[in-house]
Amino acid sequence: MDKKVAHQHRSQPLSTPTDLGEEATRDISAALTAVLADVFALYLKTKNFHWHLSGPHFRDYHLMLDEQGAEIFAMTDDIAERARKVGGPTLKSIGHISRLQRILDNDADFVTPQDMLSELRDDNKQLAGILRQLHELTSLYNDHATTSLTENWIDEAERRLWFLFEATRLEL
Repeated sequence: MDKKVAHQHRSQPLSTPTDLGEEATRDISAALTAVLADVFALYLKTKNFHWHLSGPHFRDYHLMLDEQGAEIFAMTDDIAERARKVGGPTLKSIGHISRLQRILDNDADFVTPQDMLSELRDDNKQLAGILRQLHELTSLYNDHATTSLTENWIDEAERRLWFLFEATRLEL
């Protein structure tokens, strides 16, 4: 291969071969990239609250949020690689995340532990709903691999939601 042909190959946009079709590739990779932005936003918020938590339940909450943060972060590579496997691009920067994320940031100087857990509970509920929409889309296109992964991500989000719900129940 001469230098001109090699340069042309390197200059072409990424396009992984797939049998899903152009429309499926576009829609699924875009949905996965938006989910990835949400997952990164939720990860950073979870770690933010983990780092800034205080109060009588500090140890339990600190450890729970550390565990949840690790679980959330573990999703990121699978989501990004799935977007690439179906033939699309994925996130490229923090700015890209901020343009796509639907999970809101929390930059407050102080948040009570109860409010932290409640906010994360609601965010995980929102993420579960977003993942269900992804599941519907991937099912529509018969993308069984992404559908299967999404089922696991939904289960993980529901588990985090459950733990956060139980931790925010008022003591009587």
